[in-house]
Amino acid sequence: MGNWKILSKLKWGLAVSGILLIPFQSFVSQPAFSKNLEKACALNSIKSKFAKFRAEEEDYLHPHQSSWSPSVYSIIGFVLMLGAIAIIPLVAGKWWDKNLNKAIIALALAIPFGIYIYFKDWYLLSYELQEYLSFIVLLGSLFVISGGIYLHGNIMATPRNNLLILLLGTVLASFIGTTGSAMLLIRPLLSTNGDRKYVKHTVIFFIFLVANIGGLLTPLGDPPLYMGYLRGVPFLWTFRLWEMWLPTSALVLFIYYLIDRYYWNKESEEAKRFEEKYQMPLRLHGKINFLWLLGIMAIIFFEVKTPYRELGMIGLSLISWLTTPKGVREAHNFNFHPIMEVAILFFGIFVTMTPALQLLRLHGGELGVKEPWHFFWMTGFLSSFLDNTPTYLVFLSLAEALNLPAEVVLRSGAGISHLILKAISCGAVFMGANTYIGNGPNFMVKAIAERNGVKMPSFFGYLVWALLILTPCFLIITLRFFV
Repeated sequence: MGNWKILSKLKWGLAVSGILLIPFQSFVSQPAFSKNLEKACALNSIKSKFAKFRAEEEDYLHPHQSSWSPSVYSIIGFVLMLGAIAIIPLVAGKWWDKNLNKAIIALALAIPFGIYIYFKDWYLLSYELQEYLSFIVLLGSLFVISGGIYLHGNIMATPRNNLLILLLGTVLASFIGTTGSAMLLIRPLLSTNGDRKYVKHTVIFFIFLVANIGGLLTPLGDPPLYMGYLRGVPFLWTFRLWEMWLPTSALVLFIYYLIDRYYWNKESEEAKRFEEKYQMPLRLHGKINFLWLLGIMAIIFFEVKTPYRELGMIGLSLISWLTTPKGVREAHNFNFHPIMEVAILFFGIFVTMTPALQLLRLHGGELGVKEPWHFFWMTGFLSSFLDNTPTYLVFLSLAEALNLPAEVVLRSGAGISHLILKAISCGAVFMGANTYIGNGPNFMVKAIAERNGVKMPSFFGYLVWALLILTPCFLIITLRFFV
């Protein structure tokens, strides 16, 4: 009977998805050739509309070369946005916990600066908003679908078991996305460690590995690589990055194991006995959602164009919501608070950072960024504070203008060398872990942990952890691959 209910829900989900796809089918379908002049004209009209749509898509993929040169003062909104994220939780933590209050701050900065940018270059603003929508739809879809998968059970929270969970998440991140992997495993990890006193460091390393570093191997893994794929980087090219992914992941995992063993030895014997006594085997619920995750992968792999790409993802999210067995989401207290927090804050970030990105586009060449290690550290440093997706695109555009060996030919016709593209990719993905705002899933993991009683470090506190743990690892990677 339960299966029949699921199939019934699936029927309605497919019907809704079919309705969403009707415009796409009617738009791209070509009527059979007819000698009738009227039908021939109709065919030409359809072709013309399709060509116009593709041209608009190309404009979206290759942003308008704006001549607007923003004043340095125009980045004040962005500085204030970052300052609000960093400082308000320290001085008014309870007030900041409410998404409504976050929205007040984000809109108070985004609206006036958005109006200013609109009158200077409306295309530039619309481009960043399109980027924002694609970014949020992808994150939201992975959040909803992975939220329908529930790994239930309680294993002993030993350093070895925690290490295995982080290792699993690091590997999965490249194939179901950093968002998907993080949302799948963060709640089981918190549940497993629920009786331990020292948990904060485990969540921090989870953000490092599962929400960032792990997503390096495919365009599905992290939004910057997804945008690079849309710009013409071959889907399988990112597998070349395994030689950077493997030592970085192994080194950070090793450091985590040493730190967790230290904190495990500080746990009380009572807590350890409690952990051992109340173990439960792990069981996976909501497995049908892996099918919808494959659907998201297919949409990306087959290069479905906007807006049908986003409509398809939304449709799959709706199907997931309807087909997930009742009680699965409730079992791990699924709610939309984390994704709403990301959507609110990143709206403010995407709008207010537009002048900063434009300054980089216009004057990035003056920074003297030419060598692979330049690209790795500059992309990484700015990805930590500007969000790694648009920063990746800026430095990809900068590399296109350097007349590099055309080892990878992008849609624009420009070429880029393998080593420079590797440096940009690794910088954006790895150093998105440096701050809570470097990559979308970081904030979601932080929000879920805090709602489960884990006191996470402040913006600056987390930054100190990242500097102490990750910077030495990145220096090693630089010396080995980019110098």
